[in-house]
Amino acid sequence: MKKQTSENNDKGYKKRYWAVPDAFIIIFGISVLAAIATYIIPAGMYEREEVDGITQAIPNSFSFVESSPTSLMDLFLAVQKGMIESGNIIFLIFMIGGTVAVLESTGAIDAGINSLIRKANGNKTLLIAVVSTIFGIICTVGVASNAVIAFIPIGIGLARAMKLDAIAGVAIIYLGYFVGNTAGVLEPTILGVAQSISELPLFSGLLLRLAVFIALLIVTIIYICRYVNKISKDPSRSLMKANPFMDNPGAEVEEENRSDAFTKKHMVIILIFFIFIGIFLYGALNLEWSIDELSAIFIMMGITVAIVDKITPNEFMRKFMNGARSITYGALVVGIARAVIVVMEDGRILDTIVHGALIPLESLPVILGAQALYVFNLLFNLLVTSGSGQASIVMPLMVPLVDMLDITRQTGVLALKLGDGITNVITPTSGVLMAVLAVGKVPWTKWVRFVYPLVLLWIAVGAIFMGIAVMINYGPF
Repeated sequence: MKKQTSENNDKGYKKRYWAVPDAFIIIFGISVLAAIATYIIPAGMYEREEVDGITQAIPNSFSFVESSPTSLMDLFLAVQKGMIESGNIIFLIFMIGGTVAVLESTGAIDAGINSLIRKANGNKTLLIAVVSTIFGIICTVGVASNAVIAFIPIGIGLARAMKLDAIAGVAIIYLGYFVGNTAGVLEPTILGVAQSISELPLFSGLLLRLAVFIALLIVTIIYICRYVNKISKDPSRSLMKANPFMDNPGAEVEEENRSDAFTKKHMVIILIFFIFIGIFLYGALNLEWSIDELSAIFIMMGITVAIVDKITPNEFMRKFMNGARSITYGALVVGIARAVIVVMEDGRILDTIVHGALIPLESLPVILGAQALYVFNLLFNLLVTSGSGQASIVMPLMVPLVDMLDITRQTGVLALKLGDGITNVITPTSGVLMAVLAVGKVPWTKWVRFVYPLVLLWIAVGAIFMGIAVMINYGPF
């Protein structure tokens, strides 16, 4: 009997030993590797200049500078600095978590989504296709990618009503949205910076980017639907296993509010949600609002919903704090992910990486040169996830390079856009991705298992369109 117990303990030990590391461990491990790299990669910097309000690197200005390797204290200080630099996103996550708990306690989201499903006759494929397409269009016409965080509760509610899991809920909204971000058909921020630096007319080259958008959207919808059909037939095949929503705040819906009936009060509450999101979208497009304003919008939204639903102040705070508390893990992951960037920036190795990667491309043939630029942007985006930041660093250096390789500048812009968008859906250094996963309560490790085959498909689609761009001599119009 003792022998059997010993064997069981050995098996349990081995199972724990070989378990997938927690996201915190993985990301901190990346920070350690970045710190080691500061001792191996020489420090270097490009000079910067401001042109039309855009701070950009100056071509041929790279020089090696005094080394600034990361000490043991610097490594752990980077975690603190990462938390501080990501403070606005972390605060936003807490505000969304608290407000969503208040919203869903009213039963309005569940009732509204159930009503929508009934109108679609329970057709999951149709709902997924329509919702993903809508959010893809929203992003590709210029609504900031940060705004996707606000819509994740809708995806989670939709997934719960269809008896799916949180991964499906996040995917329906986030992946559709980032198809739009990747194609950037009429996206003025990243595309605007890239085309401005390349001296191209704004939004030029629209038709090929529209084709990219359609191709990526079709691939994405099919991929999501395959996963949804698989877990619909056998819930045990869900990557979230026995806890499909990780005790999401939406699970805390009072029994008296659980109803399939979509009442007038529910309609008012749903309308309040969209009015406040509409106010933010207007501000983002016209008043340069961003994450800070979105946090304020969610606070106001939560208070307004509480008044309409006649929730007492003390009860409001109980619901709000429960929602915020349940999302703490995901909020803190955002800060530690930022620590990776802090280590590389303080170690002055980012510019050296860019310089070392781009210079060898000068001697490549046209087709290989275009694909190499595409791959470079895919990989560089793992380090610098800000699209406008990547454009301001990379595009000034790519413009003379594409001219030398006899590649059109529009093709260079496409390489940047595809590279920036695709790996954003998987890299742990992306504040937006980690915020989305925090709100949806999806562990990063489980998300990676779900999404990496799709990322490979997106990369293949991108490579095809890069080849097409070269063959058609993708010009300014």
